[in-house]
Amino acid sequence: MNDSLVNDLRQDNIRFVRIVWCDNANIIRAKAAHIDSLDMFIQNGVGITVAQQALPVMGDSVVPETGLGPVGEVRLMPDWSTLKRLPYAPGHALVLSDMVAGPERTPWSLCPRNFLRRQVAALAAEGLHIKMAFENEFFLLSRTERGNLVPADDSVFAATSAMNLHCELINALADALTSQGLTVEGYYPESGPGQQELVIGYGEAMEAADRQVIYRETARGVALNHGLIASFLPKIVEDRAGSGCHINISLWQGDDNITGDPDSPDGIGSRAAAFIAGLLEHLPGLTALTIPSKSSFRRIQPHFWAGAFTCWGYDNREAAVRVSRNAAGTCAGRFEFKVSDATANPYLCAGALVAAGLDGIRRELRLPEEVCVDPGRIPEAERRQRGIHLLPRNLGEAVAALERDEVLCGALGQDLSRAYLAIRRTEWEALKNLSLEEEVEMLAERY
Repeated sequence: MNDSLVNDLRQDNIRFVRIVWCDNANIIRAKAAHIDSLDMFIQNGVGITVAQQALPVMGDSVVPETGLGPVGEVRLMPDWSTLKRLPYAPGHALVLSDMVAGPERTPWSLCPRNFLRRQVAALAAEGLHIKMAFENEFFLLSRTERGNLVPADDSVFAATSAMNLHCELINALADALTSQGLTVEGYYPESGPGQQELVIGYGEAMEAADRQVIYRETARGVALNHGLIASFLPKIVEDRAGSGCHINISLWQGDDNITGDPDSPDGIGSRAAAFIAGLLEHLPGLTALTIPSKSSFRRIQPHFWAGAFTCWGYDNREAAVRVSRNAAGTCAGRFEFKVSDATANPYLCAGALVAAGLDGIRRELRLPEEVCVDPGRIPEAERRQRGIHLLPRNLGEAVAALERDEVLCGALGQDLSRAYLAIRRTEWEALKNLSLEEEVEMLAERY
């Protein structure tokens, strides 16, 4: 395999292969192997300090409370099934990696991909699997002569003028994604200034999370080649729409989509209903994993169509979980988890959703009554009676909720939960007093 892989890459004029990982702060990082030395990396991977999983988004300064420091190393072992030639970076390829430890190269307890793999295996033990798609929104930004970041247009939802303005870039992005094996389904400008949405197809949970990393890297690389910045930061302008990353999910048993059941009163299969009930029960803690930045909570507000309440409903865009009917309209076909954005590490995010849903299935949780109106318009007393609660109001509250959630912390494991909570706590304390403008300046090019 080694010789054929290297020869194929040489024929494609690949000089460097980026061995990529995504850290706890959701910064995508890589070490690149030169083609002349690739044999060594195929066999042995590449070493990184354990402290790489102890870094907050602000910079490369280790958070001591993670329990990680200067002593210790793990290896990034490439998953060669994920190898992609990078159309936006000629001469470079990308391969996603797993973190392994010790001479036996066993999965490291802080490896995000292995966390998702463990949750998928636990769901498979129940005879189930899920298919997912990350539905990204992002902003196109440029810098003024003074260096200030500004949106690349001031358009409105689905405006053809924005399509025309960014036609060349969007075509290049679609081509770049397609060349890497991702299926492009559709595109439109979103409601915010400079905001875009280009939708890709679904896959199994690990495949979907891998695609999320590839999507973000590709959008940023293509935008850079067109003189713009693609930013997945949730909020750029205070009083305009923010960017989410809704996660579309369907529950499967073998080859059968069991999300819907036309014979059930609500059109949802019993195990899918329990899965959704698990998501709703664990939503407060989930927010620390699915909307884990200070900026995220600027978007998650009542009446912003962002899912600020613990409820579900058919085609209810104010509910945290929006259920969609199948093509025939006879029952549920999929459900959309709205309380997510692209500041989340996709492996931790997807794994946490599986863990929460699986808890619902194991405990046979009952799905609450459907909410058919904007939950923010329901009187507070009635909301309390129906178990409809407002989500955490900021990252600090979200981190506290995750720390209290024994199921989610248990799924993460002691080492990963300790490091993750410490990083998010540190980020909250460091960033909680920043203005929106300061957040954008610091984080727009990190996410």
